[in-house]
Amino acid sequence: MKKTSVPSIVAGMLMSAASVSSLADTRTPVVVFPAFHLTTLEVKVHNQTAFPDCPASGSFEDWFPNPNPGTEFSQVCRDKLLTLVVDPDKNLPMSSRFSNQPGVKVKVKHYGDTESAPFYEPLYVFLETNGYARNQNIRVAGYDSRLTPDIGSFLEKTKELIEETYHQNQNTPVHLVGHSNGPLYIQYLLTHTTQEWKNRFIHGFTPLAGNWPGQGLLYPVYFTGLNIIDFTFPTDAANAASSAAMYQSHPSSYMSSADPAIFKDQETVLQVGDISYTPEDHQQLFEDAHLPLSKELAAAYIGFVKFNEPQHFPNVDVYAEKGSGLDTLVGLGLPDLSVGQVVDFNSAPVFVRDGDGNQEDLTNDAAYVWQNMPCYHFELNDNAGVDHFGLAIDTAVLNRLLTHLQRTKSVCPAS
Repeated sequence: MKKTSVPSIVAGMLMSAASVSSLADTRTPVVVFPAFHLTTLEVKVHNQTAFPDCPASGSFEDWFPNPNPGTEFSQVCRDKLLTLVVDPDKNLPMSSRFSNQPGVKVKVKHYGDTESAPFYEPLYVFLETNGYARNQNIRVAGYDSRLTPDIGSFLEKTKELIEETYHQNQNTPVHLVGHSNGPLYIQYLLTHTTQEWKNRFIHGFTPLAGNWPGQGLLYPVYFTGLNIIDFTFPTDAANAASSAAMYQSHPSSYMSSADPAIFKDQETVLQVGDISYTPEDHQQLFEDAHLPLSKELAAAYIGFVKFNEPQHFPNVDVYAEKGSGLDTLVGLGLPDLSVGQVVDFNSAPVFVRDGDGNQEDLTNDAAYVWQNMPCYHFELNDNAGVDHFGLAIDTAVLNRLLTHLQRTKSVCPAS
């Protein structure tokens, strides 16, 4: 996965506070849904005993690209403390079976405010230069990236934030902007609210590289781990083991894994010796790896957010963006199916497709099905050579977003 540094932006571009305030009243409000782990999570630990080798109490933050993760908690300890506990009682609803480790509390820091997702600073500044005001008509619907949108209070909190933004901006419908996994949470919202609610509160939807059917790369991560702080693979066995086990416990990992209903057997996501696994083989993969929890969670959450049939269309105006033309890692060759492997990219087979450097073409093109929405506007803009993280701060993409914010929303017959 590529990293893209956030470019510096000339401070002189900013308008005066008075000008912003006067112009903000007329703007279509924006609510941003960050990408996978680009929301700042504040983790507080108090008298935990599950991991004696880790501090019993303290705090840390989990987000990309955190420049100062601190030294109180090692990467291995952060992984272990963010690993979810899954209740073995299968009679409980799946969404109620996940909890934090005893003594660990996790919350979104600065929920609703731009401070909760620092990566998107260039987006905020761009909107400010065009008459917007932070935390007035630029809001952020951050979420715990470990969880799927059916867990906890995501739906209620997000609806409340959107309605509050609508009312604070002279009852102006709100435009939803999501990046990577963020659009999955938006799509869940749009398919779990009434058309009447959407007609009133939603102006439109801009997904930036929406991770609709997941991506192949998540399958190797169950065995190798992945460090969120810089989106790199662990380089030592202890970190690889703690990270892989953490992802195995997160329902969002499976929501983000390539859905065989879309991918079928079109790419190899894992190869061990002469055996190749495709998304269609994921249950056999977890069976062969002796990972019963992964097998169970995969059955519940792979393909969890529905999008590709008419009854699951968003039924709002959609202005989608994708990157393309870049080699994109979708699978790895590993010596075996043990958990906690350190990848040697000098010798490990790698499987790539065209994509945006993070998500493959099969993922990024999946939204084309929405062109079949009756009445509602749909477009999918291809940004050749723009990588996954750069897409959210690309000048052409931002200029198109501004144009779309100024468009009148479609008025369609009641569904």
